[in-house]
Amino acid sequence: MVPLVLGLGLFLLVSLLCGVGLGAAGIGWGDVFRLLGAGLTGGTIDARDVSAYTIVWEIRLPRVVLGAVVGAGLAAVGVAVQAMVRNALADPFVLGISSGAAVGANAVILLGAFAGLGVWALSLSAFGSALAATALVYAVARSPHGLSPLRLILTGTALAYGFEAVTTVMVFGAARGEAARSAMMWLLGSLGGATWAQVPIAGVTVAAGWAWLRRRAEALNALAMGDETAATLGVQPARLRRELFLVTAAVTGTVVAVSGAIGFVGLMVPHVVRMLVGADHRRVLAVAPLAGAVLLVWADLLSRLLLAPAELPVGVITAVVGVPAFLLLMRRGGYAFGGR
Repeated sequence: MVPLVLGLGLFLLVSLLCGVGLGAAGIGWGDVFRLLGAGLTGGTIDARDVSAYTIVWEIRLPRVVLGAVVGAGLAAVGVAVQAMVRNALADPFVLGISSGAAVGANAVILLGAFAGLGVWALSLSAFGSALAATALVYAVARSPHGLSPLRLILTGTALAYGFEAVTTVMVFGAARGEAARSAMMWLLGSLGGATWAQVPIAGVTVAAGWAWLRRRAEALNALAMGDETAATLGVQPARLRRELFLVTAAVTGTVVAVSGAIGFVGLMVPHVVRMLVGADHRRVLAVAPLAGAVLLVWADLLSRLLLAPAELPVGVITAVVGVPAFLLLMRRGGYAFGGR
């Protein structure tokens, strides 16, 4: 597994460089490396390079770094959610958190809510509504016996439809066509609004969530085999599922707040990784975040290049890649959830 991790790490570095060096604005590779060096070392640049420096350092670099963070977070949470609900079709959005975040985001985009928060209005509103959705799902799904997989899936799915209905009403009632277009772009996922201010918040949250999941990898192995088996191995399924719910909600709410609802990363990447390294969550959680980061960096790059200078929602690219890839995975003989 070590060669795979090292290989993915190197490929991620190359992907980040490609994400910074390629774009609608033609900037030579020599200039890209020179401007990156100036930004990293605090060096000076010529006045004629200010425009290119802004594109490389203030627009492209935070975008690709945030894309890697979001991809890693979605992949790690996808692994956790599939183990938590023991469902191969589960992904980070099955709990209704993404749909809940959309309500808050669209309240800002379409209605101008929380305008006093300035540039933070969209992210904070989306994160706050994601937390509210999380609390609602938890309150409805919780029973005297804890959080069962079936109740979580049913509750999350039902409330997601409700949140989506609210969002649809807001979009159709928008007075400005451009606002409705921005809302749809966010609903399909976009990294176009990435800034350096968003990177530390998302990065710390994803890193903390991943570290916690890695520490609980053995317990996830037990939980994936069923509650009775987990209990015999000394794991408390109800307590672990509650903790997983909170961690996945925090990570999902954070990444959705900065990138919108990007699908298929959390669904597809865990399956691909399990086929490569097996079902042991210690291995899966070591590889999945790297694979998710690479996937989203390239998906975002394609979203910028295919219709340049216009952009496609990055969620469209992940769906175009994810649907056929997932169908091929399902046709692979002998594959089952959590196994090979």
